[in-house]
Amino acid sequence: TMIMLFLSALMSTRYIWWRATHTLHFNSQIEALLGIGLFLAELYVWLILLLGYLQTAWPLKRTIQPLPDDVALWPTVDIYIPSYNESLSVVRDTVLAAQCIDYPRDKLKIYLLDDGKRSEFAVFAADVGVGYITREDNRHAKAGNLNHAMKITKGELLCVFDCDHVATRAFLQATVAPFLTDDRLALLQTPHYFYSPDPFERNLVAARHIPNEGALFYGPVQQGNDNWNATFFCGSCAVIRRTALEEIGGFAVETVTEDAHTALKMQRRGWKSAFLAIPLAAGLATERLGLHIIQRTRWARGMTQIFRVDNPLLGRGLKWQQRLCYLNAMLHFQFGLPRVVFLTAPLAYLLFNLNIIHSSASLIFAYVLPHLVMSLYVNSRMNGRFRYTFWGE
Repeated sequence: TMIMLFLSALMSTRYIWWRATHTLHFNSQIEALLGIGLFLAELYVWLILLLGYLQTAWPLKRTIQPLPDDVALWPTVDIYIPSYNESLSVVRDTVLAAQCIDYPRDKLKIYLLDDGKRSEFAVFAADVGVGYITREDNRHAKAGNLNHAMKITKGELLCVFDCDHVATRAFLQATVAPFLTDDRLALLQTPHYFYSPDPFERNLVAARHIPNEGALFYGPVQQGNDNWNATFFCGSCAVIRRTALEEIGGFAVETVTEDAHTALKMQRRGWKSAFLAIPLAAGLATERLGLHIIQRTRWARGMTQIFRVDNPLLGRGLKWQQRLCYLNAMLHFQFGLPRVVFLTAPLAYLLFNLNIIHSSASLIFAYVLPHLVMSLYVNSRMNGRFRYTFWGE
């Protein structure tokens, strides 16, 4: 696989070099504008390809570490379940599942963080015996809600579950031990697993039999990030060390993706992160396509905000591998722009006879085919079980 990866990178770099040195000759301003736009889109794809190879070539496949036999050594844990406008029927399952987690009762406290300030939630929390925390304002949304709870609670570790994520009994026993063996470990993330179908799986029969959209990210990508100590916090199903959060001033509030930004801040301070690729909680997928798109748009906006206000390529504290892993994640969300270019570029020639690649067809095939075939094959070889090559589109 490493040999094929090297050859693929070589063929793609050969193609981009040829495009840059031999094909950018134009007869008019409109040809130059469209031709350079197409070249920039191809340059983006080449960069994403190389960054993706770096990110996923050496996945770190962690296994569960056992906790010590002496229960007195186990750390105290606060479970946070933030909620804003979700129904009690959804939140109830999450709270009751958290109460069933197999961990000493004197070392585990569960808190329902209600930014909706709803009386029925307060009554429910009192009835089942969990903490209920609310606040006067809703500043900084979920991040502000979590930061407010941090000031009131005292657990050594914090465990965050979105209010629709139902945890397994073994969640803490599978995730807490690494914090005892490594005092610089700040974060352990587990996959987001959804037991309800997303809009694609519900509306497209074939989509139920291919890997889920998140399979690639919560597989090779996060395991690759783990190898470079660049695991992202994903907002739920994670355990975090309180002292690491306190050192950076709590959960990040500068962007709408407070989770990834929080991980970046901790890693800048030299803290470590880890990823355990075993689903230990199950949640609800987005119900409608509109909500699905809104969620993805928020992720894209948040990662772009991080790139603007706390650029991983700049500043101290990160290794070059960590910088490139974050760069790949942030650039990934710009893929819509090159895709529009690739879909519309042939029209310039077909409809207006504009030559935006100055070359013969035989030369184009000679350079582009090795690049395309190798990149598709190597990606399929490395990650084919997690994302099918053509179904990804």
